[in-house]
Amino acid sequence: MLAQIGQLLIDTVAGLLVFLLLARFHFQWLRVSFRNPVGTFVIAFTNWIVMPLRRVLPSLAGLDTASLFAAWLLQGVALWLGLALIGRDPASADGFAVLAGLAAIDLVRYSLYFLIFGLIVQAVLSWVNPYSPVQPMFDALTRPFLRPIRRILPPVANIDLSPLVLIVLLQVVMIVLAYARQAVSLLA
Repeated sequence: MLAQIGQLLIDTVAGLLVFLLLARFHFQWLRVSFRNPVGTFVIAFTNWIVMPLRRVLPSLAGLDTASLFAAWLLQGVALWLGLALIGRDPASADGFAVLAGLAAIDLVRYSLYFLIFGLIVQAVLSWVNPYSPVQPMFDALTRPFLRPIRRILPPVANIDLSPLVLIVLLQVVMIVLAYARQAVSLLA
């Protein structure tokens, strides 16, 4: 029972921080303005970990490597703590390599969750409140991924099916990642 409570707390705290760090990384990568309520929250909540890392890890090709590294490291620590709670010790070199691989796969999975969430929120906002102050942010997050699909599948009778197609494609990628994660975790 205590291990489950500990795992819940680790997953909650680490998951929130990892998602916010990934949001910061994706906002900068996709050139999303931080001048909105969500961007302001992300900056305020993650500055304490990203700013010191930026002194050591410079950006690479315009990518926020400090945010990405912090998210990866935090996810790896959360996985290690989860294993320690159930009595497994991944202290060997192979254990650390497996945790690093699992953390990297988890970051890709979380990024896909982030994109799916953005697609759903953008679709709902387009129906309910198309002039919402956060609508441009979600549009900037999803537009680069929807653009190639829209070239192949233009709107039919003013109904854009590209978000639906992209969500299905992302679900296929998620299945592949689940199998990859399972294969990596078997190495431990």
